[in-house]
Amino acid sequence: MSEGRRAPGALESEVMAALWAAGRELTPAEVQAALGGTLAYNTVLTILGRLHDKRRLVRRPAGRGHVYWPAEDEAAFAAQTMRATLAGRPDRERVLQQFAAALDDADAAALRAFLEADRP
Repeated sequence: MSEGRRAPGALESEVMAALWAAGRELTPAEVQAALGGTLAYNTVLTILGRLHDKRRLVRRPAGRGHVYWPAEDEAAFAAQTMRATLAGRPDRERVLQQFAAALDDADAAALRAFLEADRP
C-alpha cells in the first residue's frame, strides 16, 4: 500500500467512530469536520451512502440532504463484524481457536463466564 493511502475499510471505520463519538445524528458536513476536514465532501457523502446501503447507518431527510446516525452501538457493530468474518468459513473452529488463544487472561475469563452462564 502506498504511503498516504488508508487500509480498505478504514474510512468507513473512521466515519462510524465519528458518529459514535458525536452521540447524535450528523450532517455530512459535520462528519467531514469531525474527521478533520481533510476529506472531500463528496468522499464523505460516498462513504455515508455506502454505510447506509450496508445498513450500518440510518438516515432521515434534513433540509436539502440527510442526517445520519449509527444503526447499532459499537459493541453490536464489532460483534457483527466478527460474525461476518466467520460466516461461511470452512475453518471456523480453527479461527475461533486462534482467536481464543490470543485473548489476555481477563478477556478469556470474561468469555468463559459468559459461555458458562445460563442464557435465554
